[in-house]
Amino acid sequence: MALNATLDAVESQRPCVEEHDYSQRAQWLRAAVLGANDGLLSTASLMMGIGAVKDDARAMLLSGLAGLVAGACSMGIGEFVSVYSQLDIEVAQLKREQRAGRGDEASGERLPSPVQAAAASALAFSMGAAVPLVAAGFISSYRVRLGVTAAAASTALVVFGYTGAALGRAPVGRSCMRVVVGGWVAMAVTFGLMTLFGASAL
Repeated sequence: MALNATLDAVESQRPCVEEHDYSQRAQWLRAAVLGANDGLLSTASLMMGIGAVKDDARAMLLSGLAGLVAGACSMGIGEFVSVYSQLDIEVAQLKREQRAGRGDEASGERLPSPVQAAAASALAFSMGAAVPLVAAGFISSYRVRLGVTAAAASTALVVFGYTGAALGRAPVGRSCMRVVVGGWVAMAVTFGLMTLFGASAL
């Protein structure tokens, strides 16, 4: 009887552990999708903005590369600082619990890693930023290059919107539409403003 009760207790706790693990994985995956979405949209908008005032493929490529490097560094450093602050808080809380006799070793194993978070954030941003660069960075025709940049960004936005909705168990169609329309607005605003003000400034 005691053995059966112990087995039942273990089985009852297992779904909670699995649900916790799934929740942790989902949070990391959603953060990766958001980072890739940021990289894609910021780089594509930057390339569209430069393309509005210069029809030079090299200028668009260099602007996209600069956006990728700067954005990846910014995302990585920002994530490192943010997670390190969270780590300091959790370590302090863990020490208080241990002094009170409520802490355990498993709590220390679940502490976040600032380096891992920074690397993941920078990598996700870089992967998203690489989409418009690879798709249109080396196309010589000006109009085709702009069209391919917008098309590649739109396709990737649909993928990111679908992935984010699937992970968050949200309506897929609405999520994809929201992400794509938001991306179109960002690219259109950047292209339009650079068309109006960029030419005279340069």
